[in-house]
Order: sequence, then C-alpha cells, then structure tokens
Amino acid sequence: MTSPLFIRGLAAASLLVGLGVTATSAVASADGFHANAHALFVETDAPASNSVLSYLRGPDGTVSYAGTFATGGLGQAAANAVADPLASQGGLALVGGGAELVATNPGSNTVSVFAVHGARLRLVEQVPSGGSFPNSVASYGDLVAVLNAGGSGSVAEFNLRDGRLVPRAGDVRSLGLNNTTPPDFVHGAGQVGYTPDGHHLIVTTKHSSDAYEVFSVDAHGALGASPVVTPADNAVPFAFNFDANGNLVGVEASNSSLSTYSVNANGTLTSLGSVSDGAKALCWISSAKGYFFGDNAGSASISSFDENGSGAPQLVNATAASAHAGTTDSTVSPDGATLYVLSGGAGTLDVYSVASTGSLSQVETVFNVPVASEGIAAS
Repeated sequence: MTSPLFIRGLAAASLLVGLGVTATSAVASADGFHANAHALFVETDAPASNSVLSYLRGPDGTVSYAGTFATGGLGQAAANAVADPLASQGGLALVGGGAELVATNPGSNTVSVFAVHGARLRLVEQVPSGGSFPNSVASYGDLVAVLNAGGSGSVAEFNLRDGRLVPRAGDVRSLGLNNTTPPDFVHGAGQVGYTPDGHHLIVTTKHSSDAYEVFSVDAHGALGASPVVTPADNAVPFAFNFDANGNLVGVEASNSSLSTYSVNANGTLTSLGSVSDGAKALCWISSAKGYFFGDNAGSASISSFDENGSGAPQLVNATAASAHAGTTDSTVSPDGATLYVLSGGAGTLDVYSVASTGSLSQVETVFNVPVASEGIAAS
C-alpha cells in the first residue's frame, strides 16, 4: 500500500509541476541517483511548463517518487483529447542505450534531451522537432526519429552524438495528412518506430488515412523519398510493437482490435490476422514474455494477447486487469517483469507483475499523478 508520506510527496510534485519548478524530493533514497539505479519516467505535458516525473523502481516493481525535472518546453493537448493529450505512444523515450531520455514538447515544437543518472535527470538541450506538435520518439542505434502530428504531419531524423541530437539534413518527410495544429486526437499520427532490423521506419496515421506509412531506411540512415502506405485491417491504427520474428503488432482503436503484419522488404505490410478484445478504444500496447498487453481507454481495462504459430493474434484474456478511468499509456520494465500503466483520466499509475503465463497481478496504485499525463518509459 502506498504510504501517506509517498502520497504527500506526489502531491507536492504535482504542485511543483503546476508552478514550473524543478525539484528533487527527500522521499527518494540517495541510491536512486546512482547511475545503475532503475527508474520510471512520466511526462506531465503541462501547458505552462512541461516536466518529467522520476520514480525509483524497486526490485518488486514498486516505485518511489524521486524528483520533477522541467523540460524547458511546453506541453499541449491534441484537439478534443480528454485523458491523452499527446494522443500517441512513445512521447517519452530512452535512447542511447538508456543514457539519454528524450521528451516531446508539443506546445513548443521542440524535444528535450536529458542525461540519465539512475533516477536523476540533467537537462542537456532543447531542439526544434522539425515540425509541429511532436508526440512520439523512436531510436535505432544512433538514429533518433521524431514524429510531428500537427498539420500535414512529418517525421524528422536526427543522429545522437555525445548525448545531443544533430538534425540530419534532408531527412524530414511529410506524411501528407489533412489535419489541424494542434491535431485532432483521433485524426493525427499516433506513433513512429523503427523495425527491429532498422531497415524501415513506420508511422500510424489513425483516422486521417487509417493506414501504416512505411519509409525505407538505407545503410547510412537516410529515409526513402516517400512512404509505402498500407491500409490497416481496422480503422484508427494507433500504436504498435514488434514480435520476436519482427512482425508488426498494432492496436486499432475503432473496434478495439489487435492486428499483426509481416513487414516486407519493399515496405508493404501483409496482414497475418486480427482479433478484437470486445472492449472500448484499444490504443496502447506493451509486450513482455511473449505476450502483448493492450490498454483500453474507454473500458479502464487491460487485455492480453499472444500469437499462434503463423503469427496471427489470439485473445488470451479480455480483462487481464482492471485499471482506472481514462487508461492510456504503458511500458514494461526492461526485464519484462513489471507492467506500468498510466490512467490520464484518473491521475493514477498502476503497477502489475507479469507472470510467465502472461497473467497480471496488481502490485500497487500510485495516486496524485497529474491528470492527463502521457508518455512513460522505464529503465
């Protein structure tokens, strides 16, 4: 159970975020600032002063508040968004083998780079994102891609050099969307990600085109001139992950479905199958121990899936766990033992242990996380 001291520390963190103050709480142990300490990071997306909340992760997956670190930029909510201001997955990402943390600032059209020392963050720089309303970040080796969801949408590539982002000249690509700035939450682009082999960069375009846009990536990291566009099996493709064979595993919110696709060398996708969990608004996905866990924003629940021998998805448990109102973003610890789920509607963080069978057991609930926080990463 969360202690009163921990709750008071979190409440103070919420106040500091609202005031745009950077601070470190005495709640955290000094061990949390050792370089090898495990941490959890949550982005607040606060319009007045975007910040990252840092938590020390214990051996059992439980967390303790460590500090609040301002990005130097501004958060902003997508149009018509309620619990998920970024309307994306990957708004906060560890890069460089976990040595750096990149946070999106959609209200400033920038991204911020932090040096990571356990649970302590040090702001290194804030750089233009290459477009408007950045909301997702991905990396492969020293390549970092930023998704900009505003207006026509774009992806911009950078090289990570000595802990800083260096824009790659000529590697900004339009997505050709017809949207606003800020984007409508269900029509903007939802996630950017490199395939496991680094040969392609994939973007979900949600209800703007209900498709996956796939850019080639050559041996030097350069993006292809235009994407190969494959319609999703279901409307509103939101977020994705990859299975052990490199197949794309995407969640498609229109009918709360999970679909799998093989990624072909020419950038086309071949559907392997689709299955619905029967819930509402399946939008985020995490994976651990061969299972996939989807967050249902409209049902405040988490569903679990696996795959058959052909790579087609199978529903394991439509209600693997209950969460809180406005269930949004999630992440898994690097060892796959713990699932962390944000509920932006309720202002909570739910922690679950992941069994080898894919079952979830709740470890704790952290309250007083700022409402509408989105973006989460674990080291």
